Amino acid sequence: MDDFALARIVHVVAVLFWIGGVGFVTWVVMPTIRHSGPPADRLGKFHAIEGRFAGQAKIWVLLAGASGFWMVHRAEMWSRFADPSFWWMHAMVALWAVFTLMLFIIEPLFLHRRLATSRTPQADFARLERVHHILIMLSLITLGGAVGGSHGLF
Repeated sequence: MDDFALARIVHVVAVLFWIGGVGFVTWVVMPTIRHSGPPADRLGKFHAIEGRFAGQAKIWVLLAGASGFWMVHRAEMWSRFADPSFWWMHAMVALWAVFTLMLFIIEPLFLHRRLATSRTPQADFARLERVHHILIMLSLITLGGAVGGSHGLF
Protein backbone atom coordinates (compact mmCIF):
# COMPACT_ATOMS: atom_id res chain seq x y z
CA MET A 1 0.00 0.00 0.00
CA ASP A 2 1.42 3.39 -0.94
CA ASP A 3 1.11 6.65 0.97
CA PHE A 4 -1.60 8.00 -1.34
CA ALA A 5 -3.86 4.99 -0.76
CA LEU A 6 -3.31 5.29 2.98
CA ALA A 7 -4.14 9.01 2.86
CA ARG A 8 -7.35 8.25 0.94
CA ILE A 9 -8.37 5.66 3.55
CA VAL A 10 -7.71 8.11 6.38
CA HIS A 11 -9.61 10.83 4.49
CA VAL A 12 -12.72 8.74 3.84
CA VAL A 13 -12.87 7.34 7.39
CA ALA A 14 -12.35 10.81 8.90
CA VAL A 15 -15.10 12.33 6.75
CA LEU A 16 -17.38 9.39 7.57
CA PHE A 17 -17.10 9.94 11.32
CA TRP A 18 -17.04 13.75 11.11
CA ILE A 19 -20.06 14.27 8.85
CA GLY A 20 -21.80 11.16 10.16
CA GLY A 21 -21.50 12.60 13.66
CA VAL A 22 -22.90 15.93 12.53
CA GLY A 23 -25.81 14.11 10.90
CA PHE A 24 -26.46 12.14 14.08
CA VAL A 25 -26.42 15.30 16.20
CA THR A 26 -28.66 17.14 13.71
CA TRP A 27 -31.24 14.44 13.00
CA VAL A 28 -31.25 12.41 16.23
CA VAL A 29 -29.82 14.28 19.20
CA MET A 30 -31.35 17.71 18.61
CA PRO A 31 -34.90 16.47 17.89
CA THR A 32 -34.70 14.22 20.96
CA ILE A 33 -33.69 17.17 23.12
CA ARG A 34 -36.39 19.36 21.56
CA HIS A 35 -39.09 16.84 22.51
CA SER A 36 -37.90 16.07 26.03
CA GLY A 37 -38.20 18.32 29.04
CA PRO A 38 -38.71 22.04 29.38
CA PRO A 39 -37.40 24.38 26.64
CA ALA A 40 -35.15 26.17 29.14
CA ASP A 41 -33.14 22.95 29.63
CA ARG A 42 -32.42 22.33 25.93
CA LEU A 43 -29.15 24.25 25.68
CA GLY A 44 -27.73 22.56 28.77
CA LYS A 45 -28.62 19.11 27.47
CA PHE A 46 -27.21 19.92 24.05
CA HIS A 47 -23.99 21.26 25.52
CA ALA A 48 -23.54 18.11 27.64
CA ILE A 49 -23.96 15.78 24.66
CA GLU A 50 -22.24 17.91 22.04
CA GLY A 51 -19.27 18.41 24.33
CA ARG A 52 -18.56 14.68 24.19
CA PHE A 53 -18.66 14.72 20.38
CA ALA A 54 -16.66 17.95 19.89
CA GLY A 55 -13.36 16.39 20.94
CA GLN A 56 -13.84 13.53 18.51
CA ALA A 57 -14.97 15.91 15.77
CA LYS A 58 -11.77 17.93 16.19
CA ILE A 59 -9.69 14.81 15.57
CA TRP A 60 -11.72 13.79 12.51
CA VAL A 61 -11.64 17.31 11.03
CA LEU A 62 -7.86 17.52 11.50
CA LEU A 63 -7.36 14.08 9.93
CA ALA A 64 -9.65 14.92 7.00
CA GLY A 65 -7.82 18.18 6.38
CA ALA A 66 -4.32 16.75 6.70
CA SER A 67 -5.05 13.75 4.48
CA GLY A 68 -6.88 15.88 1.91
CA PHE A 69 -4.07 18.40 1.64
CA TRP A 70 -1.54 15.55 1.49
CA MET A 71 -3.39 13.95 -1.44
CA VAL A 72 -3.57 17.27 -3.32
CA HIS A 73 0.14 17.85 -2.72
CA ARG A 74 1.24 14.28 -3.42
CA ALA A 75 -0.73 13.98 -6.67
CA GLU A 76 0.05 17.58 -7.70
CA MET A 77 -3.64 18.47 -8.01
CA TRP A 78 -3.27 22.18 -7.17
CA SER A 79 -4.27 23.15 -10.73
CA ARG A 80 -7.73 21.70 -10.10
CA PHE A 81 -8.49 24.72 -7.93
CA ALA A 82 -8.26 26.90 -11.06
CA ASP A 83 -10.78 24.75 -12.95
CA PRO A 84 -14.49 25.41 -12.20
CA SER A 85 -15.39 21.81 -13.11
CA PHE A 86 -13.63 20.80 -9.89
CA TRP A 87 -16.06 22.93 -7.82
CA TRP A 88 -16.37 20.07 -5.36
CA MET A 89 -12.72 20.48 -4.31
CA HIS A 90 -13.44 24.11 -3.44
CA ALA A 91 -16.53 22.94 -1.56
CA MET A 92 -14.49 20.41 0.44
CA VAL A 93 -11.94 23.03 1.47
CA ALA A 94 -14.64 25.58 2.30
CA LEU A 95 -16.63 23.09 4.39
CA TRP A 96 -13.46 21.99 6.18
CA ALA A 97 -12.58 25.64 6.88
CA VAL A 98 -16.04 26.38 8.32
CA PHE A 99 -15.94 23.39 10.67
CA THR A 100 -12.33 24.10 11.65
CA LEU A 101 -13.23 27.68 12.57
CA MET A 102 -16.30 26.51 14.47
CA LEU A 103 -14.56 23.75 16.42
CA PHE A 104 -11.26 25.46 17.21
CA ILE A 105 -12.10 29.16 17.42
CA ILE A 106 -15.78 30.17 17.51
CA GLU A 107 -17.12 27.51 19.89
CA PRO A 108 -14.40 27.53 22.53
CA LEU A 109 -13.69 31.26 22.47
CA PHE A 110 -17.16 32.73 22.01
CA LEU A 111 -20.12 30.41 21.55
CA HIS A 112 -19.84 28.31 24.72
CA ARG A 113 -19.75 31.41 26.90
CA ARG A 114 -22.62 33.02 24.98
CA LEU A 115 -24.83 29.95 25.29
CA ALA A 116 -23.97 29.40 28.97
CA THR A 117 -25.34 32.86 29.78
CA SER A 118 -28.23 32.81 27.30
CA ARG A 119 -31.26 34.86 28.20
CA THR A 120 -33.22 33.24 25.39
CA PRO A 121 -32.32 29.54 25.55
CA GLN A 122 -35.29 28.37 23.48
CA ALA A 123 -34.51 30.80 20.65
CA ASP A 124 -30.78 30.00 20.84
CA PHE A 125 -31.48 26.28 20.62
CA ALA A 126 -33.71 26.88 17.57
CA ARG A 127 -30.85 28.86 15.96
CA LEU A 128 -28.44 26.01 16.70
CA GLU A 129 -30.82 23.60 15.00
CA ARG A 130 -31.08 25.84 11.92
CA VAL A 131 -27.30 26.17 11.68
CA HIS A 132 -26.89 22.39 12.01
CA HIS A 133 -29.46 21.80 9.26
CA ILE A 134 -27.67 24.24 6.95
CA LEU A 135 -24.29 22.67 7.68
CA ILE A 136 -25.48 19.11 7.13
CA MET A 137 -27.17 20.06 3.84
CA LEU A 138 -23.98 21.78 2.64
CA SER A 139 -22.05 18.69 3.78
CA LEU A 140 -24.30 16.38 1.77
CA ILE A 141 -23.97 18.53 -1.36
CA THR A 142 -20.20 18.56 -0.90
CA LEU A 143 -20.04 14.80 -0.34
CA GLY A 144 -22.19 14.11 -3.38
CA GLY A 145 -20.03 16.42 -5.48
CA ALA A 146 -16.79 14.93 -4.17
CA VAL A 147 -17.82 11.32 -4.78
CA GLY A 148 -19.29 12.10 -8.20
CA GLY A 149 -16.42 14.36 -9.18
CA SER A 150 -13.70 11.97 -8.11
CA HIS A 151 -15.37 9.29 -10.26
CA GLY A 152 -15.61 11.47 -13.38
CA LEU A 153 -19.26 12.51 -13.13
CA PHE A 154 -18.52 16.23 -13.62
